[in-house]
Amino acid sequence: MSNSEQMNDHDQMELKEASSEVFEKLQSNRLTSNSYVKRDVSCHKKSLGQILIEDNVITEAQLQEVLDAQKNSGELKLGQALVMQKYATEEDVFKALAKQLDLPYYDKLPVNDIDSSLVENIPIQFCKDNLIIPIAKDEFNITVAVADPLNIFPLDDLRLILSTNVNMILSTPTVINNAINRVYEKSSDNSQKAIDELSGEEDYTEDSLEDTRDLLESGDDEKPIIRLVNGLLARAVKERASDIHIEPYETEIVVRFRIDGILYDKMRLPKRHAGSIATRIKIIGKLNIAEKRVPQDGRISIKVAGKDIDVRLSTIPIAHGERLVMRLLDKSAGAKRLDQMGIDPDIYPDFTKIINQKHGIFLVTGPTGSGKTTLLYSALSHINHPDINILTIEDPVEYQLAGVGQVEVKDKIGMTFAAGLRSILRQDPDVIMIGEIRDAETAKIAVQASITGHLVFSTLHTNDTASSVTRLLDFDIQPFQLSSSVLGVVATRLIRKLCPLCKVQYTPSAYEIHQLGIDPKDVSKYKIYKAGAGCERCMGQGYIDRMGVYELLVFDDEMRETILKTQDATAIKKVAVRKGMVTLREAALKDVLKGLTSIEEAVRKTQTDDLDLG
Repeated sequence: MSNSEQMNDHDQMELKEASSEVFEKLQSNRLTSNSYVKRDVSCHKKSLGQILIEDNVITEAQLQEVLDAQKNSGELKLGQALVMQKYATEEDVFKALAKQLDLPYYDKLPVNDIDSSLVENIPIQFCKDNLIIPIAKDEFNITVAVADPLNIFPLDDLRLILSTNVNMILSTPTVINNAINRVYEKSSDNSQKAIDELSGEEDYTEDSLEDTRDLLESGDDEKPIIRLVNGLLARAVKERASDIHIEPYETEIVVRFRIDGILYDKMRLPKRHAGSIATRIKIIGKLNIAEKRVPQDGRISIKVAGKDIDVRLSTIPIAHGERLVMRLLDKSAGAKRLDQMGIDPDIYPDFTKIINQKHGIFLVTGPTGSGKTTLLYSALSHINHPDINILTIEDPVEYQLAGVGQVEVKDKIGMTFAAGLRSILRQDPDVIMIGEIRDAETAKIAVQASITGHLVFSTLHTNDTASSVTRLLDFDIQPFQLSSSVLGVVATRLIRKLCPLCKVQYTPSAYEIHQLGIDPKDVSKYKIYKAGAGCERCMGQGYIDRMGVYELLVFDDEMRETILKTQDATAIKKVAVRKGMVTLREAALKDVLKGLTSIEEAVRKTQTDDLDLG
């Protein structure tokens, strides 16, 4: 073969490869590909229903029932209908779908290992709308996780955007949504870039976040100060912070997050940016940006990673500027069910018996941030039925409860707890929830309401259950009124849970064994843990998330007689402990023995019972 003939062959090979590439793009534009055609053909081997029956997920009768219902409505897919009827779980359906289409199924995605550069050119809304996310890349392919493998339109779009072949794996919408949020959180963490771009004070127009656009979608075209504040909020949500503290000092601004009840330093900024940051936050909180001499309170509604977040903003002037605190509440999480609150099985029956009474007062007590309101919401949700009229007066309304009339306190216009409570009583309520008993007037109305046939839920700020008696007496409630109206009091604390991945088992010291209240000979029967060095999951803290511990004081006949004889909190507590009440410290130490928390955390968060309560 001559050189010219070899060259022609080489040219022909290049032309063939180029034509093949063009053909692939043309095929993509026609919304088809050989691999997907093959899978579509194999889809007809077995139906989804047959696979679910073979896997013992559903029965023939259940399948037929759903198929008959589909004929009438025709709106839902078979898998959706089965999940809605609770005949199958979402995971069951997707495992069967993976078998039907011969696709790999993943119940978890490696979100921490996904390179955020894979989504640089892909809008987050595209991924959310189509439930699709790139998760890995090699020399020839990109692997994407999808929730709807039969919708090949977004896959073809990705082929054109990424200029490469695309392979599919299957996962559930919940898992893919979580992966989308986590990957775009990493790609949008540009706070430091925004800090570097800040140059002194800026002039702002009164723009706001009224459209509650997802902060992860804010782009590089935003002003640096806007991206900085958005980045702070997004980072706080990502790290599960309950509060953001922005504190100006003489030479710098310190930003701290409260995570699981503990404050952590997160950022230090030059002092010259204090005015810009305060102004931006006050604008989105609809506060007066010209007023810097008096405290102000505001609220902000934002969306981060698909979560609706309610932010309570407080500003106060201090020596070096305005100090800002933002409390974050995830509204999309909603109220937990009562059986998810971690109430000890030993006190759960008494707890539910109290909240199902027809009249009386049920109190939840504890310091700020101890989970009082969350517990009350769960209790309300537990007894919420169409035949019960429930009304609340709150400051502010934190969660929206379906079927419950919720009134918000507005002190500036005279809508106080007492004023709102008087009006609520004219609305024929069966159950009333008062956000907090703060004064004698509210306490007296609450007692009167309970005596006249209403069930009243409320909170008090005291350290334990017995102290709530003294607190009510301070509000001029007479002992006979208190003993006849109060059904029970629960004291609550939130204690941090040890990270399950990095917690360390150890042998406690003699002093720690004494704190646990167990015989030293019995220590070997338990696995005692302490916080480890920290890992990626707990962000180096050794703890992740919190759980509730509870102390329940039931007002039975003996307790009522005790209150009529003495109003001393110590005497009341002694009687309660003798009758079997588990104190907060004892409840927390039970969780230590279960391996859920550390001795250090249990002791730190519960009041020491130094008195002889036996």
